[in-house]
This record gives sequence, structure tokens and C-alpha cells, in this order.
Amino acid sequence: MAAEADARQADGRDAAVRAATVLADLTALGSEESRSGMARYGINTADAFGVSISVLRPMAKKLGRDHDLALALWATGNHEARLVASMVDDPAHVTGEQMDAWAAQFDSWDVCDQVTSNLFDKTPFAYDKVREWSAAEDEWIKRAAFATAAALAVQDKKAADEPFLEILELCRREAGDDRNFVKKAINWAVRNIGKRDLRLHAAAIATAEAILADAEERAAVDRKDPAARSGRWIARDALRELRSDKVIERVRRRG
Repeated sequence: MAAEADARQADGRDAAVRAATVLADLTALGSEESRSGMARYGINTADAFGVSISVLRPMAKKLGRDHDLALALWATGNHEARLVASMVDDPAHVTGEQMDAWAAQFDSWDVCDQVTSNLFDKTPFAYDKVREWSAAEDEWIKRAAFATAAALAVQDKKAADEPFLEILELCRREAGDDRNFVKKAINWAVRNIGKRDLRLHAAAIATAEAILADAEERAAVDRKDPAARSGRWIARDALRELRSDKVIERVRRRG
């Protein structure tokens, strides 16, 4: 047992050294122009170097899968380091506790979306976390629920329809949350689920129609109700895309 503990400690020190090297590389690659551009898109740049995703992905590919390095990179708190962490971490080694800890530290929409689509959706806990986080009070954790769902809808190609039908119910339940990053993620999940196959296309349209009906009921009582505005936007935007000729043709080809 002592030998195993010593080995883990040594691995941790080695990962910290490698993380420091990655951080130095990121520092050299950063630019104030890119950092300013990120800020214009609403990205939190308080601890960012200004390195684009197009630069980070090749770096992560070269580093390869490395769970210990991912943990060390995340611990730095740096924006780009955390994005790289999501790209190099091994989903097989990620625990539910790690997912909760990382989600609780999200502070920017791009970190949330990159982590959920690069890593969280590939773990065995993905669907459970969607259900759990969908009722969260924290805006970023709740966005993570629906961002993970949106990623699953695209990337978990072998999944049955049933988990997504359940997620659509969660979308309807939470559609009254008018916080910008939450409602956009709910809309994203509805749209992506609706593009999987014919059954889910019909179900997503029915969900959007139900969300709109719920919103109209709220508006009839109080036309300034934030939940009504949120539901209307989510539903109308989703219906606009899902009813488009382009999407209908794509779904029909998938059968």
C-alpha cells in the first residue's frame, strides 16, 4: 500500500511538472488581440492568454490521453489549460465526483461547452448528470446539463431514443428558466435531439409546441413574465429550425 501511495504521489509530481511546461507553451502562444476577441464573445478572460481552439486542439492531440495531466492542468485555473484538460483527459478514468467538481468551477460558456462535448458526454455518467444537473440552481451547472445533452444527441450515435425522450421532458420542465446561458442550452438540446431521427424529430417538435403553449399560458396571466419570454424564445427558435426543409430532408434520409 505504501508503495502504491508513493507511486501515485510521484505521478502527481510528474503531472504537475508537465502541466507547468504546457502552461509555459500557452503563455508563449497567447496574444492580447485574441484575448480581446474572446472577451467580445462573452468569454471570461480574467485568467486567459488568448489562444484559439484551433491552436489548442493540435497541442492536445500531441499530448495524448493523460488523466493525471488533465487534473494538473485543470488545477491551474487557467482558461486555456482547462480547455486542453478537457481534450486530453481519459473518459474511462473520470469519476462522477470529478464531473461535479469541474462543473462547479465553470465560469465561462466556452469552458462549459468544451468540457461537456470533449469529455463529459463520453463518460458512463453522462445521462445521470444530465438528469441531476438539470435541476441545479447554479447557472453554469444547469447549462452543463443541457450542453451535455446536446453533445450526446450528436455524438452518442448508438444510443436508443428513450434517454432523449426523457431529456426532452427535462427541457420542457426547465424552459421557464430565463437565464441566458441556460435557455440557450435548452434550445440547443431540443434542436440537436430533433435532428437524430424521425421519431425524435416529431418528439422534439411536440416538446417545443408544448413549451410554447406553457409560455402562452403564463403570458396570459402576466405578459412580462420572464418564464414566458424564455419559453417562447426556446420554442420558436427550435421550431424554426426543426421545421425547415433542410432539417426535414436530413432526418428523412436518416430514417
